[in-house]
Amino acid sequence: SILTIDSQSLLLVRVTTTDGIVGIGEGVVPGGPWWGGESIEGMKALIDRYLTPLLVGEDLSRVGYLGRKLDRMVDGAEFAKAAVEMALWDACGKSYGLPVYQLLGGAHRDRLPVTWALGAEPADVVIAEARHKLDAGEHRSFKLKMGAGQPADDVARVTAVADALAGQADLAVDLNGSWDVLTAERYLPELAAAGIGLIEQPVPRWDVRGMARLADLLTIPVMADESVRTAHDAVQLCTSGAADILAVKLAKGGGISNVLAVGAVADAFGVPCYGGTTIESSIGTAASLHAFCAMPSLTAGTELFGTLLLSDDIVVDPVVFKDGFLHLPTGPGLGVEIDEDQ
Repeated sequence: SILTIDSQSLLLVRVTTTDGIVGIGEGVVPGGPWWGGESIEGMKALIDRYLTPLLVGEDLSRVGYLGRKLDRMVDGAEFAKAAVEMALWDACGKSYGLPVYQLLGGAHRDRLPVTWALGAEPADVVIAEARHKLDAGEHRSFKLKMGAGQPADDVARVTAVADALAGQADLAVDLNGSWDVLTAERYLPELAAAGIGLIEQPVPRWDVRGMARLADLLTIPVMADESVRTAHDAVQLCTSGAADILAVKLAKGGGISNVLAVGAVADAFGVPCYGGTTIESSIGTAASLHAFCAMPSLTAGTELFGTLLLSDDIVVDPVVFKDGFLHLPTGPGLGVEIDEDQ
């Protein structure tokens, strides 16, 4: 955990067809450029100046081709390209009168479980929050943030949480690449012994060898997040045994098509995927639901809690969260519409 987020900025992208159909996409970064290297302001400038001219006059039905065109002509900028591609898929679905998941080959599931993220606050605060969620029947799976404090202190805090919630909830920890491999080798076995069931991105994204060492050392799964953006990353991680689970996110992957490619690699290697979040509104969350429900390999759950954190949403009918699950929208396109009064 690097910082605390108390607000979220969103970039809305509109794609208009010659028939007057409007597709909506969302650009979002969790807490600014510290995580993904992009910002709302930078995304807008890049979309206006470079991405938009590449799409004018193109055939909307060729969304996969258009996504490849953006990747070929603009290096990086995955968050911006994901927002544009999201709007293309929404418009394409609306033009055919079909939900996006049907354009992707159909849904393998119609709802997804949601893990709740717990912060780096003292153990008693975290325990109280988790118990509130459990008592309300909202979540039974939690992810704790680590890495901001001294390793021994962090481990003691998380161990106290694990002891208090033993037998009541599934627990994972996310280090956001904060430790080096020696620190991870020293402390992660203690977390496994305490009852933590999964370790997310313990070392920096470039340290694939370190991830492989830890995956071999530990008796619980190691999940890659920052280390996997592209299908090429997925191949490297899977062939080197560096991850037991791959976390996918539309923003870091550059859009739905690229995330499906990562999922296909994972499926070929028998590695499950997990649906991550960049704290989206109902627009980005709906897009994630369409992609994740269409992925055979998305079997390790999700953390699509963005709409649950936001005090205000920007759509008429937000995505539906009930009894710990988010439900797949079934309307044309993404199945959500902008509330123009917001």
